[in-house]
Amino acid sequence: MTIQFSRRGILGVFAATTVAAAPVMANAFGVLRGAGDYRRVRMYSGRTGESIDTVYWVEGKYIRDALNEINIFMRDWRTGEVIGVDPRTVDVAAASHRLLQTNEPYMMLSGYRSPKTNAMLRSRSSGVARNSLHMKGKAADLRLKSRSVAQMYKAAASCQAGGVGKYSSSNFVHMDCGPVRHWGG
Repeated sequence: MTIQFSRRGILGVFAATTVAAAPVMANAFGVLRGAGDYRRVRMYSGRTGESIDTVYWVEGKYIRDALNEINIFMRDWRTGEVIGVDPRTVDVAAASHRLLQTNEPYMMLSGYRSPKTNAMLRSRSSGVARNSLHMKGKAADLRLKSRSVAQMYKAAASCQAGGVGKYSSSNFVHMDCGPVRHWGG
């Protein structure tokens, strides 16, 4: 299946944007705004067997209880450590998911990583950043069975709302709410 994002289609989704957030996130919010006055995230973890399907934002406000559920879900599964995940990370993932037009939940490979976990992963791979945004709750590595890495990368990059990395050989896309940048594409 080939998904194409036309300039007109993306602009149409962004047209309903009325955002009072940082300009960097405006495009991700615009995609979400096109979904109505709510934002929803659907993910599962192959590591823990857990899943989450929650509305975390309604009519301009984040829902604290839903964000707490997301924090627990996105915890460092190796250590059990939980921190407050930056909701903008979830916004980027939700906006990209909406553009991909699928009901399939993301498979989350990595959300929050403790410094200990990040150091261990760095010792095993050159692809793990020393100051990874995963350690700040600002990144997620995600996969979809029904969409290619290239499709996911293109959707996330079109949001222009953070960092997007394409890891084709490992079959996942990194999405974060840091500065806008792209790699692996």
